[in-house]
Amino acid sequence: MTGAILALIIYIIVSYVRSPWRKLPPSPRRLPILGNTYQLLDKKWLFSKACKESFKDVMHLDAAGTPTIIFNSLSSAFDVLERRANSYSDRPQFIMAQKFLNKGVVMSLLNYNSHCRRMRRASQAALTKTAVRDYHSIQMKEATILTSAFLTNTSRHDWQKEYQRTAASLIMSILYDYPTLTSLHDNSMKGIETYNNRVSHAVVLGNFFVELFPWMMYIPKRFAKWKREGLKHGEEHYELFRGLLNRVKVDLASGGTRPSFSASLLQENDRNNLTELEMSFLTGVISGGAETTVTTLIWWTLAMIAFPEVQRRAQDEIDAVVGRSRLPTFADAPHLPYVRAIVKEILRWRPTLPLGIPHVASEDGWYEGMFIPKGTMCMANMWHCNHDREVFGDDADDFRPERHLDEKGEVILGSTEANQEGHITYGFGRRACPGKHLANDALFIDIARILWAINLERGRDENGDELPLDTESFADLGVFIRPKPFDCQFSPRFPEVLLILAEERERCGV
Repeated sequence: MTGAILALIIYIIVSYVRSPWRKLPPSPRRLPILGNTYQLLDKKWLFSKACKESFKDVMHLDAAGTPTIIFNSLSSAFDVLERRANSYSDRPQFIMAQKFLNKGVVMSLLNYNSHCRRMRRASQAALTKTAVRDYHSIQMKEATILTSAFLTNTSRHDWQKEYQRTAASLIMSILYDYPTLTSLHDNSMKGIETYNNRVSHAVVLGNFFVELFPWMMYIPKRFAKWKREGLKHGEEHYELFRGLLNRVKVDLASGGTRPSFSASLLQENDRNNLTELEMSFLTGVISGGAETTVTTLIWWTLAMIAFPEVQRRAQDEIDAVVGRSRLPTFADAPHLPYVRAIVKEILRWRPTLPLGIPHVASEDGWYEGMFIPKGTMCMANMWHCNHDREVFGDDADDFRPERHLDEKGEVILGSTEANQEGHITYGFGRRACPGKHLANDALFIDIARILWAINLERGRDENGDELPLDTESFADLGVFIRPKPFDCQFSPRFPEVLLILAEERERCGV
């Protein structure tokens, strides 16, 4: 009997010593049951130098029993999420966001299976670098309306609403060939905004207990208000997106539609073989790009008034290439390398989704002697990755567009680890953002036209003194981060600006 007990003790000790779970990355102290959930939700701590210095390139957090690994360096994130994409392209369950709010079919939240690949192929075909040129005229029109609004409709306090309107109008035009929105009160647009807000809220760990305790999914809906509301909202979302898709379908049948993402899906569906449900939610998920564009432009506005020398250099480049008798166009882009570098730098300096959407390991794996169990959530800390001094230099925390230019002033490809973009804000591997070319084009033309027409300056108080500006703090909006509210003053750069903008609007029919 004594021998059997001794053998059992030895077995337990040996099993413990040999267990790969002892080789997890370093982790902060955890709480009972909740583990490190509170730290995972604390973005200020996750993005702090103290976090990176304490836990280095790779850290482990326990999200109420779900192992979660955070990659704090660009090399570690790239090695695992890009180079080993075969094993790290699945998603968490996202019970509320995926199963209920999106009826289980939204591409960005699916595991990387045949269903996801089919939907991704369909979206990528409509969003290639060549395909998105069909939307250049829409983007230039919206950029003109936006620039005009800053000089005619906007106070130094409420200017952000103009970015919201133009991003909403642009995404509706591109997705559904929708007429230009003159306000944010359009019913379809309000429906899409509600959808995006609900999904953004649902994917944040801790907002719904069912994400921490999946067994709650099996509670009968009569006892679970959250479940009843999720199912109800999912039906509302389907009705909204199906109605917008059917509108395009009717226009196609009558031969009256112009290029749009929905039209491309419908015309190519013999090859893609998507159901009406899948097409409806595929257009819906692309609409989330509007929030990314708005947030990026708000950070860019902050950068322009915080670093006026960057603004002046970009305006000098635009004046030299474009002159002052017309607005910049996409044809000018090859000759405006500094403006294009600003687009890259704002995406690097302040990533709008600083933790991205988690990947999940589909099998056990190892990295640098550290164990990554199957089912682990894997997240790139894009804030630290985009500020990685090993890649971007000792001035990685500074806003400096020049880092994306060579000695001749031409735009250079980013490093391999930065996906040759100069940043990793669009994500990694098979889960990289399919709409990145559309986003890059929208940011370029908005920035180029605003800088051609407008001087952006800090707000001033009643005594005429400049208001303080905080470039480091941020407002945590769940998935997104934005600067804390700040004032900005807009003024025309030269007397003819308003006349030229009015003529351009008349030419565009708005």
